[in-house]
Amino acid sequence: MTTRVALVGGTGKLGGIIAGVIDASDDFETVAVLGSSNDLADIDGADLVVDASTPGVSVDVVRAAIERGINVLVGTSGWSSERIALVRPLVDAAGTGAVFIPNFSLGSVIGSALAAAAAPHFSSIEIVEAHRETKVDSPSGTAVRTAELIADARAEAGPVESPHVDQRARGQQVSSVPIHSLRRPGVVARQETILSGPGESLTIVHDTVEPALAYAPGIRVALAAARDARGVVVGLDTLIDLGLRPRPAPAAEAPVDEGAAPGQAARTTGA
Repeated sequence: MTTRVALVGGTGKLGGIIAGVIDASDDFETVAVLGSSNDLADIDGADLVVDASTPGVSVDVVRAAIERGINVLVGTSGWSSERIALVRPLVDAAGTGAVFIPNFSLGSVIGSALAAAAAPHFSSIEIVEAHRETKVDSPSGTAVRTAELIADARAEAGPVESPHVDQRARGQQVSSVPIHSLRRPGVVARQETILSGPGESLTIVHDTVEPALAYAPGIRVALAAARDARGVVVGLDTLIDLGLRPRPAPAAEAPVDEGAAPGQAARTTGA
């Protein structure tokens, strides 16, 4: 059965890429394309709302979907963990699903996961992100997500060392991590996570060169997940096993029944 999609922000760059992925799919069809100023009542009748609008409009899109009992996939930037926490009770009460994807690029998601994996081992961590001059929000949703993952990974180690953050030139702190945002022509999207410790530094860099090619695989994964989601889901990394999550501790071996021979382990042999 084909899933009917209402695409909000379909006239923007990301919206156009999402529209192309939907058009190429046999499992989804676009039944409504809304601009940021359209009446959100136009999402009525859809099975899934996909939000690629603007940060100022996105919260209204999410609420409109929840109120109508429609699942929503959010690709709009600007959703911090604090902002998502505000809609979580609404999603749970409605029994719907809301999937928030700060970045649809697999490479970007891996870069953020690698930064989080390295974070407990470095005392100083800063992020420099660059996007084209038309991006209206800063820091980027990807940088915010990366900082939040770093903070989670450093739950035991504590906040990163960030001297002189009272100075505006030191960037904006998110979860104790300074983020520096560049908005300039000639760049699509670039993020550097710089981790420093005594005598060494590690820099993790991700560049988006061709958005349509970079985002399409992640969009397909997110669409399938959002269609059937229940509750709030955050990040493409929660939908794809990157092989970077902590391995479960090995199960403890069952005690050996020594029978009548204390101190002697029974052995089983097989042919």
